[in-house]
Amino acid sequence: MRWTSKSRLTLFLLITLFSCKAQENSKVLHQNLNQHKASFLQQSIKVGAENYEVYLPLLKNKKVGVLTNQTGILTTEYSEQSSARTITETNELITKISTVYIDYKHLIDFLIENKIDVQKIYAPEHGFRGTADAGELIKDGKDAKTGLPIVSLYGNNKKPTKEQLSGIDIMVFDLQDVGARFYTYISSLHYLMEACAENNIPLIVLDRPNPNGTIIDGPTLEMDHKSFVGMHPIPVLHGMTIGEYAKMINGEKWLKGGIQCDLTVIECVNYTRDIAYSLPVNPSPNLPNDKAINLYASLCLFEGTNVSVGRGTNKQFQVFGSPFLKNMDFEFIPKPNLGAKDPMHNGKICFGRDLSETEDVHKLEIKWLIEAYKNTSDKANFFNNFFVKLAGTNKLRQQIEQGLSESEIRKTWEADLETFKEIRKKYLIYK
Repeated sequence: MRWTSKSRLTLFLLITLFSCKAQENSKVLHQNLNQHKASFLQQSIKVGAENYEVYLPLLKNKKVGVLTNQTGILTTEYSEQSSARTITETNELITKISTVYIDYKHLIDFLIENKIDVQKIYAPEHGFRGTADAGELIKDGKDAKTGLPIVSLYGNNKKPTKEQLSGIDIMVFDLQDVGARFYTYISSLHYLMEACAENNIPLIVLDRPNPNGTIIDGPTLEMDHKSFVGMHPIPVLHGMTIGEYAKMINGEKWLKGGIQCDLTVIECVNYTRDIAYSLPVNPSPNLPNDKAINLYASLCLFEGTNVSVGRGTNKQFQVFGSPFLKNMDFEFIPKPNLGAKDPMHNGKICFGRDLSETEDVHKLEIKWLIEAYKNTSDKANFFNNFFVKLAGTNKLRQQIEQGLSESEIRKTWEADLETFKEIRKKYLIYK
């Protein structure tokens, strides 16, 4: 056969096409395998609530109070394939891992089934079922399924009173944290520990992985700016599980008067910080997926500005924008929805950025905040008083207004971060 220039070109293109297709298939296979490996590793983790052989004996014959919400669940059944321990790069294994089925049960139901005398449920921000807006007043009530009374620990009553703890022999805390200083579940933990210490009630914390557990970053809270969205001198991202954090509150004597709580942390099993952890239940209404949880700390700083973080859309904490950023090409219109009854800029066109397809961040990203300030047409009203509470310092606002670069700002955090890391080491449970 005689090869003409045209036939050679055709053969070259065919070889290139098949080669690219093979590489693409291989890439997809490896991506799928990596996803399944991550899924397999997560399935091998037992959260504190699933480590019930340890804590159920501590609750027997006691009158129990439980601070929890919709995240307080535990696995009750795995499929047969979930017990596999060997991972090889084969389609057969991928099929096996992808057919794992998991059933969940709420902690309250599990305790009652195990004859634990649960007296009361205590609910944090967003309520027991986790459907209320951020900052919305949560009222006391009764759980429809169990008939148990629900005591709200949000609004004017963030710390359980002596009367609300009356008749309780031991308290259990089980909430899913996301590793950010201003996520108020750690503030609820502080007040519960304080109330338990004052009333001589032991506290059991059922630990859960931190989905942002490898990140320690951001400005450290200055205690002059202490509030419910920042109670302790820690950076924005603390890189600890909520059980480790409870140990830090106790050990550093951050409770009122330096008192300490009779604390027991029920540890997670098979968990290390480098295992990517995807939450089985949304921890709050406006953190609907892994991407929102990853971006939460970085974008939450916008809540102290006139820029929306997507409340009132289906991309909460995955977009940002305002009517004052008109030179940006992404648009969205906030409208009332679950968890945002009256969102910022309700019904107005907001211009900004869509971050829903970005790579995961591994630090506190402030580049978007700097960009928005530079591009806003309303600099006079860009920041509000809430920003200082979120940042934990007045310096960050001043640095942005003065035009400091991201690297210049980050350098001012370094000394405090190193100090915090040394303190943090004392309380770590997991590698």
